[in-house]
Amino acid sequence: MKRCLFTCAVTACISVAAFAGVDSSIGCPDGTVISSISYEGLEHTKARVVNRELLNKAGEPFSAEKFNLEKRRLQDLDLFTDISVGCEGGNLKYTFVEIFRWIPAPAGKTTERDGLMIGLALANLNVLGEDIRAEVQYRTSSERFLDNNEYAFYASSPYLFGLPLGWNFEFLRTDSYDDIRDYQDDSWLVDLDLDYQLLPNLSILGTIAYRELEKAVFTFDEASAQLWEYGFGFAFDFRDTKIDTRKGIYYEYMLTHVKQLDRIAICGGSCYTEGEDYWELLNDARAYYPVGRFVMGATALVRYRPGEVYRFDYFSHGGVNSYRGRYGDSKRLGVHETLLNLEERFILLDRQPASIAGVNFFYGVQLVAGLDGSLIWNSGRPGWDDYEGAVYGGIHLVVPAVDRLRFEVGYSPDRGEPKYFFGMIEKVSTSRWRGR
Repeated sequence: MKRCLFTCAVTACISVAAFAGVDSSIGCPDGTVISSISYEGLEHTKARVVNRELLNKAGEPFSAEKFNLEKRRLQDLDLFTDISVGCEGGNLKYTFVEIFRWIPAPAGKTTERDGLMIGLALANLNVLGEDIRAEVQYRTSSERFLDNNEYAFYASSPYLFGLPLGWNFEFLRTDSYDDIRDYQDDSWLVDLDLDYQLLPNLSILGTIAYRELEKAVFTFDEASAQLWEYGFGFAFDFRDTKIDTRKGIYYEYMLTHVKQLDRIAICGGSCYTEGEDYWELLNDARAYYPVGRFVMGATALVRYRPGEVYRFDYFSHGGVNSYRGRYGDSKRLGVHETLLNLEERFILLDRQPASIAGVNFFYGVQLVAGLDGSLIWNSGRPGWDDYEGAVYGGIHLVVPAVDRLRFEVGYSPDRGEPKYFFGMIEKVSTSRWRGR
């Protein structure tokens, strides 16, 4: 998955063509026989990165419908601010405007326990021109400035040595007090996620991670914990694009085992327990359907954890990344969770290319409204006492690198007052790794 780099530029430029629905990026008549394909504007991106996304082929008639699908796939790479196509005789010419590559910028993240975290980041969105993203970050909580800190390195790519093997590597150092779960999180995390595209719409998934918690509190004693995680799964993906999805269905099943390597001393050090040991059964389902400028989305995330789960791994519901009817607190914790969502989006301004002082970027504006449902429980089957619901609305700014900036207001009848939230990246992504 692509993580939290905060970069935003706002400009007041709305084109008439964008509102009229005229696609000025297509300058080639349907049915034109393609004799050759060429590229313009690829200063930092290798041609093979583009080749593997194209549907129009030499020797075949040009299809505007195929180009629209290509354009969505190429935008999904997060490398280009603008993509257009034209014909010069039988030559099909693609023209690209590349996004800024090196980004020294503010870094941000929002979590239930730390709220808004701010800091600095240095990222390269296209290492060696191979669509490899790498970034280093430092973040601190805006509420506990310089007390709650994170240091991170991320690297990811949808391909590995030309194979359709997507990978995401994460290294995270945390020095932060978790006032929701009530422990000092001095931890190290190393994580590798793999996604092998076996068929066009079927991927095999794998994950392996190591965590070390230096000062976690277990029962009466303070002790460290070393934990290994490994998991396997599969995903069916029929979405038109992974970023800013407009149409399609996604379903993922993942089975992960978390095992603590060392035993934990309790009873003043006179007796021991084997520590945390559980399986996680994850189901992630998403569906999207557009009608004009409206996009309806329905998502469900279910995580069931049989076994021994310790408090530092309990789920917390409340906040921009889980349930927008309340703020996160220690009163709503549990071993198992279900997050449900219905959302309607109105594309107020579709993605627009822009440039300031030679820095290329894009932006878009969407209005959103929806329903959140939250189930969190510890054992057995959940009941109505474990459920909360809320309505919310807001505005999303679609921007490079972080996908979107989210400004939302939620309201739960049980709480009786609105809650205000700011977040980054799609909630369906941040819900998966919000505890890290």
